[in-house]
Amino acid sequence: MTWDKDRGPGARRGYHHGNLREALIEAALNLIREKGPAGFTFAEAARAAGVSPAAPYRHFRDRDALLADVARRGFEAFTQALTHAWNEGRPNPHEAFNRLGAAYLAFASDEPAYFSAMFESGLPLSDYPEVRAEGDRAFAVLRTACEAIIGTLPKDRRPPPLMMALHIWSLSHGIAALFARGDRARRPIPMRPEELLEAAVLIYLDGLGGR
Repeated sequence: MTWDKDRGPGARRGYHHGNLREALIEAALNLIREKGPAGFTFAEAARAAGVSPAAPYRHFRDRDALLADVARRGFEAFTQALTHAWNEGRPNPHEAFNRLGAAYLAFASDEPAYFSAMFESGLPLSDYPEVRAEGDRAFAVLRTACEAIIGTLPKDRRPPPLMMALHIWSLSHGIAALFARGDRARRPIPMRPEELLEAAVLIYLDGLGGR
């Protein structure tokens, strides 16, 4: 944070242009880590950012708009992580598919505040098309990967790409939400979450004749 240093010690502090939004995003992430996406108010976010309760309205109309921007940024980072892991299916679709699943779990573990904002904030996506759009981009990476895997299956055992993508997304997200979180909601299991997901995907593909 950069404060206006031209004022005396008793004067009101002010942000240089552009820093308030970032300070509010960081404050929201810290509050989500501490209390969850539904556990804080707009005024608390302002206080955590060190500004007056009215200051956030310069950038966000309300708390949900702030959460939506956090979720959008989370989905942007999520898409980048999935795209990097998939790496256009190299060196082969099955190996890249396992990396993709591991990247999903790693994001839940490494970025629990973003993960919560993205999937647990309860925001109506119809009101925040920018969040929906970024979420769709992340899902598109998974669908592309499923299409590549489907191409390796026997022709009479190939499921619709959307259906398979939804199945794999459900598997990945369920394991991430239960066992790979980076917060106190993580549940212990006697194996690595990556191993659990890899085994679940293998069983799924076995059922399609794709082992």
